[in-house]
Amino acid sequence: MNSMKETAVVTHQGADRASHPHRLRRLVGTGLIATLAAAAATTLAAALARAAGADFEVQGGETVPLSGIAVVTGFFSAVGIVIAAALLRLSARPAERFVWTAMSLTAISLIPPLLSGATTDTTTALLGLHLVPAAVMIPTLTRTLGTPAG
Repeated sequence: MNSMKETAVVTHQGADRASHPHRLRRLVGTGLIATLAAAAATTLAAALARAAGADFEVQGGETVPLSGIAVVTGFFSAVGIVIAAALLRLSARPAERFVWTAMSLTAISLIPPLLSGATTDTTTALLGLHLVPAAVMIPTLTRTLGTPAG
Protein backbone atom coordinates (compact mmCIF):
# COMPACT_ATOMS: atom_id res chain seq x y z
CA MET A 1 0.00 0.00 0.00
CA ASN A 2 2.82 2.40 0.81
CA SER A 3 4.59 1.72 -2.48
CA MET A 4 1.46 2.77 -4.40
CA LYS A 5 1.36 6.09 -2.57
CA GLU A 6 5.04 6.69 -3.26
CA THR A 7 4.53 5.84 -6.93
CA ALA A 8 1.65 8.28 -7.13
CA VAL A 9 3.79 11.02 -5.62
CA VAL A 10 6.70 10.34 -7.97
CA THR A 11 4.38 10.19 -10.97
CA HIS A 12 2.77 13.48 -9.95
CA GLN A 13 6.15 15.19 -9.53
CA GLY A 14 7.27 13.90 -12.91
CA ALA A 15 4.08 15.18 -14.51
CA ASP A 16 4.66 18.58 -12.90
CA ARG A 17 8.18 18.76 -14.32
CA ALA A 18 6.92 17.86 -17.77
CA SER A 19 4.33 20.64 -17.62
CA HIS A 20 6.86 23.27 -16.50
CA PRO A 21 7.81 24.40 -20.05
CA HIS A 22 4.11 24.71 -20.90
CA ARG A 23 3.45 26.78 -17.75
CA LEU A 24 6.47 28.97 -18.48
CA ARG A 25 5.36 29.61 -22.08
CA ARG A 26 1.86 30.44 -20.87
CA LEU A 27 3.25 32.76 -18.19
CA VAL A 28 5.48 34.61 -20.65
CA GLY A 29 2.74 34.88 -23.30
CA THR A 30 0.16 36.12 -20.83
CA GLY A 31 2.76 38.42 -19.28
CA LEU A 32 3.65 40.02 -22.62
CA ILE A 33 -0.01 40.68 -23.41
CA ALA A 34 -0.47 42.14 -19.91
CA THR A 35 2.65 44.29 -20.46
CA LEU A 36 1.11 45.80 -23.58
CA ALA A 37 -2.14 46.42 -21.70
CA ALA A 38 -0.28 47.95 -18.74
CA ALA A 39 1.77 50.25 -20.98
CA ALA A 40 -1.33 51.36 -22.88
CA ALA A 41 -3.36 51.93 -19.70
CA THR A 42 -0.53 53.83 -18.02
CA THR A 43 0.10 56.02 -21.08
CA LEU A 44 -3.62 56.77 -21.36
CA ALA A 45 -3.78 57.63 -17.64
CA ALA A 46 -0.74 59.90 -18.05
CA ALA A 47 -2.34 61.67 -21.02
CA LEU A 48 -5.52 62.19 -18.98
CA ALA A 49 -3.48 63.47 -16.02
CA ARG A 50 -1.62 65.86 -18.32
CA ALA A 51 -4.94 67.12 -19.72
CA ALA A 52 -6.15 67.62 -16.14
CA GLY A 53 -3.16 69.80 -15.30
CA ALA A 54 -0.24 67.60 -14.27
CA ASP A 55 2.83 68.99 -16.06
CA PHE A 56 5.12 66.01 -15.28
CA GLU A 57 7.98 68.40 -14.59
CA VAL A 58 10.36 66.92 -12.04
CA GLN A 59 13.42 68.19 -10.20
CA GLY A 60 15.79 69.98 -12.55
CA GLY A 61 12.99 71.24 -14.78
CA GLU A 62 12.89 68.07 -16.85
CA THR A 63 9.49 67.03 -18.22
CA VAL A 64 8.67 63.33 -18.36
CA PRO A 65 7.31 62.51 -21.87
CA LEU A 66 4.41 60.12 -22.43
CA SER A 67 6.67 57.88 -24.50
CA GLY A 68 9.06 57.64 -21.54
CA ILE A 69 6.21 56.56 -19.31
CA ALA A 70 5.27 53.81 -21.79
CA VAL A 71 8.87 52.57 -22.10
CA VAL A 72 9.49 52.50 -18.35
CA THR A 73 6.17 50.71 -17.80
CA GLY A 74 7.10 48.11 -20.42
CA PHE A 75 10.56 47.60 -18.96
CA PHE A 76 9.46 47.11 -15.37
CA SER A 77 6.51 44.93 -16.44
CA ALA A 78 9.05 42.71 -18.24
CA VAL A 79 11.10 42.62 -15.03
CA GLY A 80 7.93 41.40 -13.30
CA ILE A 81 7.61 38.59 -15.84
CA VAL A 82 11.23 37.55 -15.19
CA ILE A 83 10.60 37.53 -11.43
CA ALA A 84 7.44 35.47 -11.92
CA ALA A 85 9.29 33.01 -14.17
CA ALA A 86 12.08 32.64 -11.60
CA LEU A 87 9.55 31.99 -8.85
CA LEU A 88 7.74 29.46 -11.05
CA ARG A 89 11.01 27.59 -11.36
CA LEU A 90 12.33 28.00 -7.82
CA SER A 91 9.36 28.20 -5.45
CA ALA A 92 6.83 25.64 -4.28
CA ARG A 93 4.33 28.52 -3.94
CA PRO A 94 5.18 30.88 -6.81
CA ALA A 95 1.89 32.81 -6.84
CA GLU A 96 2.05 33.63 -3.13
CA ARG A 97 5.73 34.59 -3.32
CA PHE A 98 5.09 36.71 -6.41
CA VAL A 99 2.33 38.71 -4.71
CA TRP A 100 4.58 39.53 -1.75
CA THR A 101 7.52 40.42 -3.98
CA ALA A 102 5.50 42.51 -6.44
CA MET A 103 3.59 44.37 -3.73
CA SER A 104 6.84 45.15 -1.90
CA LEU A 105 8.47 46.44 -5.08
CA THR A 106 5.37 48.50 -5.91
CA ALA A 107 5.47 50.09 -2.45
CA ILE A 108 9.16 50.92 -2.91
CA SER A 109 8.40 52.42 -6.34
CA LEU A 110 6.14 54.99 -4.68
CA ILE A 111 9.09 56.65 -2.96
CA PRO A 112 10.74 58.40 -5.97
CA PRO A 113 7.62 60.40 -6.94
CA LEU A 114 7.51 61.73 -3.40
CA LEU A 115 11.13 62.87 -3.74
CA SER A 116 10.82 64.22 -7.29
CA GLY A 117 10.37 67.84 -6.33
CA ALA A 118 7.32 68.04 -8.57
CA THR A 119 4.07 69.90 -8.00
CA THR A 120 1.30 68.24 -6.01
CA ASP A 121 -0.63 67.50 -9.22
CA THR A 122 2.37 65.84 -10.84
CA THR A 123 3.33 63.92 -7.69
CA THR A 124 -0.22 62.62 -7.33
CA ALA A 125 -0.29 61.64 -11.00
CA LEU A 126 3.07 59.87 -10.75
CA LEU A 127 1.92 57.94 -7.69
CA GLY A 128 -1.20 56.85 -9.56
CA LEU A 129 0.86 55.92 -12.61
CA HIS A 130 2.88 53.51 -10.48
CA LEU A 131 -0.31 51.81 -9.33
CA VAL A 132 -1.92 51.41 -12.79
CA PRO A 133 0.54 48.84 -14.19
CA ALA A 134 0.67 47.10 -10.81
CA ALA A 135 -3.11 46.73 -10.98
CA VAL A 136 -2.76 45.09 -14.39
CA MET A 137 0.38 42.99 -13.97
CA ILE A 138 0.16 41.63 -10.43
CA PRO A 139 -3.28 39.97 -10.67
CA THR A 140 -2.63 38.69 -14.19
CA LEU A 141 0.72 37.08 -13.38
CA THR A 142 -0.53 35.79 -10.02
CA ARG A 143 -3.49 34.06 -11.68
CA THR A 144 -1.21 32.53 -14.29
CA LEU A 145 1.26 31.32 -11.65
CA GLY A 146 -1.53 29.80 -9.59
CA THR A 147 -3.18 27.93 -12.45
CA PRO A 148 -1.75 24.45 -13.10
CA ALA A 149 -0.98 23.58 -16.69
CA GLY A 150 -3.80 21.79 -18.37
